Amino acid sequence: MAEQAVTDTTRTSPEATGLRSIAADFSSDRQAFRNVTWGKAMMWIFLLSDTFVFSCFLISYMTARMSTTVPWPNASEVFALTIGGVTLPLILIAIMTFVLISSSGTMAMAVNFAYRRDRRKTAILMLVTALLGASFVGMQAFEWSKLIHEGVRPWSNPWGAAQFGSSFFMITGFHGTHVSFGVLFLLIVARKVWRGDYEDGRRGFFTSRKGNYEAVEIMGLYWHFVDLVWVFIFAFFYLW
Repeated sequence: MAEQAVTDTTRTSPEATGLRSIAADFSSDRQAFRNVTWGKAMMWIFLLSDTFVFSCFLISYMTARMSTTVPWPNASEVFALTIGGVTLPLILIAIMTFVLISSSGTMAMAVNFAYRRDRRKTAILMLVTALLGASFVGMQAFEWSKLIHEGVRPWSNPWGAAQFGSSFFMITGFHGTHVSFGVLFLLIVARKVWRGDYEDGRRGFFTSRKGNYEAVEIMGLYWHFVDLVWVFIFAFFYLW
């Protein structure tokens, strides 16, 4: 009788299919969402919304580039630098990319040492990350000044399609703003780590519960996102 009841119950409860099964899997997985804090959840939501913004910018850039009848400038020539009488294409962009990707590694190590409660190494690695980020912004400012000196404007371009200037300043400027704010927040969180705010539970901005270094991890999520976005900008804008 018991086996028959179990069989009848199995038959009468229809299994969810398609999208309903996916929603049921996520809603039943309580462990995945129970311990997520508001800070981390809000950062993920912010990064998701920022992904849509950057996607719109890159799609608009690709649409403008493919629809224009005027030749698009050659990135290898526009972003070349002459050093010692030798013209090196994309050398500055390559250095910028190396610096930003390296900062992602130092940020990952900072998060690792933060959860080991090693304040000194965490703060030093965050400061190194901020220094690399500031170097990236400085090189980007040099790139901007060089192109402006050569006549590039948001509405004109001496090498071809006028949309090149607006696309370049919009996309790289928006990303550079993200890096600049990231450097500022890195310095703030690094100072709090160095002072021991996360050990003492001192109240203030970006300070979580006592003994919780989650703010460092949240900062790491933001910084890795900024680095990932640059990979797409580098591929679509400089290599295409």
